Amino acid sequence: MIDLHTHTTASDGRCTPAELVARAAAAGVTVLSVTDHDTVAGYQAASAASSSAGVELVPGIEITAIVDGADVHVLGYFIDVQSPRLLAFLAAQRRRRIDRVRQIIDRLAAHGIVLDSDAVLQPGLDDPGIASGRPWIARALVAGGHVTDSNQAFDRWLGRGRPAFVSRLGVTPKEVIARIHEAGGIASLAHPGLVEHDEWLPGFAADGLDALEAYHSGHDSSAIDHYLSMAARLGLCVTGGSDYHADEAHGSGGPGSVSLPPAAYEKLVRLKADTTNSDRPRSAWSG
Repeated sequence: MIDLHTHTTASDGRCTPAELVARAAAAGVTVLSVTDHDTVAGYQAASAASSSAGVELVPGIEITAIVDGADVHVLGYFIDVQSPRLLAFLAAQRRRRIDRVRQIIDRLAAHGIVLDSDAVLQPGLDDPGIASGRPWIARALVAGGHVTDSNQAFDRWLGRGRPAFVSRLGVTPKEVIARIHEAGGIASLAHPGLVEHDEWLPGFAADGLDALEAYHSGHDSSAIDHYLSMAARLGLCVTGGSDYHADEAHGSGGPGSVSLPPAAYEKLVRLKADTTNSDRPRSAWSG
């Protein structure tokens, strides 16, 4: 099994990198990517655990971009996790995340729900490499007895259009794609079926997007077929994974519950080799 979309405690997952690798290996995953939001802080621990478990680890990330006020997540694979330019960019992304969490907590206070922002943000304040986010607030709301679970936290308070929602500030997908390419990576649009703006996809492809995440826990069989067709039409590769967080707000499937077919993975590997050895502009490459 090949799972190229998972998360750890370095962002909004509930498993440490070592725990994630152990669960993936136990489930039969042979190729894994840890794609934490706006950070590669979990990579080294995941790499060490993967070596011991005999699991191939693909260096990965999930970076948030903004289009018309909506979040667009771009996955990066085979990146140089030590790229200075990428690390500086991600640090700025994480600072914006902290600011947003504080703003959301202020909005909750205006509705009579008081949370300690420093306590909620403590992991990120202790380690600037860790990326904060709304799931941290959701868990604090559950712990405080304000909601029964994380899903209710988003439905009642944190989701778009809800009382405590704060729009994210960030960069465009074009810039995110460029940052991933600068770090030697391949850029894939995460869960396009959840983005719900297929009209944006040709523009993303023109901006250098390499792949679509056709296989995802939020895609049913018709959505998978649809995005496989769109990827072929746009000359893109496909990626896939479970989006495992070990959190009820992100589904119940474990690592490997969604698997990328080996042939599609081999195509990504070939694309990485081609891009490494080519001087052509990234926007001219196709899958």
